[in-house]
Amino acid sequence: MKQRALWPAFMVAALVLAGCGSAARTESPSGGSTQKQQKIVVWDWKSGEPAAAAYIEKAKADFAKRHPGVTVEFVAQPFDQYYTLLGTAIQSSKGPDVMLFNGGGQIRDRVTALLPLDQYVAEDKSRLAGWDAFSKDGKTYAAPVTLQGHPIYYNKTLYEKAGLDPANPPKTWNEFVSGCAAIKKATGATCFALGNKEGFGIQFFLSGLGSGILTPQEYDAWIAGKRDWTSPHVRRIFELWKEAGDKGLNNDGANSTAMFTDIFRVFKTGKAAHIIGLMSDIGHWKDFGEFLPPDKIGVMQAPVVTGGATPSLPYDGGIGYAVAKWTKDPALAADLVRSLTSTDALTAFYAKAGAIAADTTIDVSQAGPAVATIVSEIKTGKPALHVALSSKTLDLMGRLSQQLLSGSTTVDKAVEQLAASDRAG
Repeated sequence: MKQRALWPAFMVAALVLAGCGSAARTESPSGGSTQKQQKIVVWDWKSGEPAAAAYIEKAKADFAKRHPGVTVEFVAQPFDQYYTLLGTAIQSSKGPDVMLFNGGGQIRDRVTALLPLDQYVAEDKSRLAGWDAFSKDGKTYAAPVTLQGHPIYYNKTLYEKAGLDPANPPKTWNEFVSGCAAIKKATGATCFALGNKEGFGIQFFLSGLGSGILTPQEYDAWIAGKRDWTSPHVRRIFELWKEAGDKGLNNDGANSTAMFTDIFRVFKTGKAAHIIGLMSDIGHWKDFGEFLPPDKIGVMQAPVVTGGATPSLPYDGGIGYAVAKWTKDPALAADLVRSLTSTDALTAFYAKAGAIAADTTIDVSQAGPAVATIVSEIKTGKPALHVALSSKTLDLMGRLSQQLLSGSTTVDKAVEQLAASDRAG
């Protein structure tokens, strides 16, 4: 069963004031380590971003208190090349001591190169949420930094201009499409902002809308690995993907528009009414606040397509730090991971980058209505559908999604290939 975050909609500030961020830490198990290593190298794609600077500094300061003689070097890699570079390091068993991963298939496909962290992070299990996305076969391979999910954001100003009630977004797919037509007529804005140049758009579409299409039983079976690719509801997901393109619900040039980060500008500048975005640190509520006031950013549940479907927030552990098997001092590297997931560091990440941090003690009550809606739905949220798939199947789905939008393949052929890939593991 996936571990869900069970804190209230607004985090209890008293927990923070009581010292959650500065509580004394029990030393991690040494595992026989002599702690002679004087340098820890970290690979990620976040540390070079200005919004992450305060977070990294807080983590480094926390680590330095216990290991004053150890240097920590962060190497920020380009995200579009990250897993290729990491693959080369893994093949040679030489590379960083600590590395950042997306939750789900990206880390689960590489656990043979990673150190199980359970003995080092036991004290953090109740404070942090999102562990399942970094676990495989009962072992934990990374500590979660953020929670990541796919809320459907909408522009309340465009709703108002179209004569729609922004306080009551559509509940069904037919209502949704009808509302989009009204917005298009009144403002010229498209229904969806979609970037699929990298093939990521279909992942957001699958997870963002899936709970309104699959029945609860189908959804849970999908997450449990019992996916029925012959189900008409599974097929309906890919039909809607193609229909959205064919009927002009998406912005022009979706297959040539990058998800990171061109498409987010399309939404926040009012050229599209909706976007299936992210919860944390990019393509999310704070990012959109560059152009949209907080009270004009709405969050809606997936519109219901199938009778009996129960919309829910799709989320998992977002990103997390892992330790390489080849590190010279596992306990030292694991302690850096703990600093990177400390309350003080994650509070800085939330404050500066707008990340929905994995730390359940952080107070987010002042962040605005969009965050309030997201956090209120975490308790009943479910794992994102695409995170259950292997990285190989996700790559294939990305290519097929582009072909569906361009008309070079059919829904039946795409679903058949995805089923075969999923069965192959």
